[in-house]
Amino acid sequence: MPKKRTKRQKAIIRRRIFLSACALALALTIALVVFIVKSVKTAVDKPLESSSISEVSSEEPKEPYIVSSATVVNTGDIMVHSPQLTGAYRSDTATYDFSDFFKHAAEYFKSADLAVGNLEVTFGGTEAGSYSGYPAFNTPDSLADAIKNAGFTTLLTANNHSYDTGLYGMKRTLEVLEEKGIPYTGTRLSTDNPPYLLKEVNGINIGMTAFTYENTNENTPSGRKSLNGNIIAADANNLINSFSYNNLEVFYQNAQSYIDGMNKDGADCIVFYMHWGEEYQLTANTWQKTIAQKLCNMGVDIIIGGHPHVIQPMELLYSEDSENTTVCIYSLGNAVSNQRQELMAPECTTGHTEDGLLFYYTLDKYSDGITVLSDINIIPTWVNKYSGGGGYLYTIYPLETKDAGSAKYGLSGSAATKSAASFDRTMATLTEGYNQCKQALTQ
Repeated sequence: MPKKRTKRQKAIIRRRIFLSACALALALTIALVVFIVKSVKTAVDKPLESSSISEVSSEEPKEPYIVSSATVVNTGDIMVHSPQLTGAYRSDTATYDFSDFFKHAAEYFKSADLAVGNLEVTFGGTEAGSYSGYPAFNTPDSLADAIKNAGFTTLLTANNHSYDTGLYGMKRTLEVLEEKGIPYTGTRLSTDNPPYLLKEVNGINIGMTAFTYENTNENTPSGRKSLNGNIIAADANNLINSFSYNNLEVFYQNAQSYIDGMNKDGADCIVFYMHWGEEYQLTANTWQKTIAQKLCNMGVDIIIGGHPHVIQPMELLYSEDSENTTVCIYSLGNAVSNQRQELMAPECTTGHTEDGLLFYYTLDKYSDGITVLSDINIIPTWVNKYSGGGGYLYTIYPLETKDAGSAKYGLSGSAATKSAASFDRTMATLTEGYNQCKQALTQ
């Protein structure tokens, strides 16, 4: 994405150019007056009072320079299926320990200025029933501790599993995050809270919001919404940022309202996180592409998707009025899950559900107050499942190179082979769009 200027920023630039032109005109006028006075005084042999064009001319405006930068890392769906629960259980303490998930990825999250992940479970507590995996995720609160200790600084809470433990569980999830000091966006406890999050990072204000698709249809009671087959309570309709493919105009109205709110609150960059698309599909569908183009037209800077549980391509979008460009990655895949290649028949037998991504973007703020997207980067990840704990343990491995599994982490045998294959799958999916976006940044 090139260093771009929004309509508002272009107006600022035009104003500066106008003021500079006025200053130059004034300087030339003064210089002309001085010249005339000098000529008159010389003609009558009177002493000339010193003055020169250089003393009265305005300096050329200085080229804007970078005053601050912020790097944000994003990863995909954090899921806890039943085998992951079993593996995390520690019988000696009767507790759950999920720290193995992030023991190799934590350094990447902690080294960024902001780390964002999609929390695709609920913390419903034992009040909501037993801990469980798919289809209704209810995960021990200790996952929130592991997430925070790993360096995550923001979580997305709008997805098709947000309501798995009902309104109580949805709200309790947010209460747990607040207790742990982890900011979130996508759901909220009250309509008094904004439906978006503004994060100040190194003096740069990043506006973020998250939306999830609904499965609301003709069988859903009038005035209600449905999420993962659950009818949402009427008083919770506005607590979850959601959209229906059957009524996108309402979504676009809400999206524009959120964009306006973030801009009013001083956002330097606007990021939309979209839970959308079709599970296990390796390319974006028509709905995703239509929505992404509309958000680009609205002025969104970055779109980051999830839900398909596989990585989908990246591309650079251009608004229809040529005023905006948007980097869009349609799906980051799974951060961690039990969706193993051997378990995914017939939906996805290629191993793509084991793949994830660390997607980085860097923002630079200039001395003239304008913020630009200056860089993007990607690091493929692969999840290893191995014996340990009460059954199996799961660990995310960031793969900076194809052989990182063996060379950096000491994986051997099938684990090393699978990690290298994962790297190849991810790069095959992303390279074309990544290069397109990367090239645009250098123009």
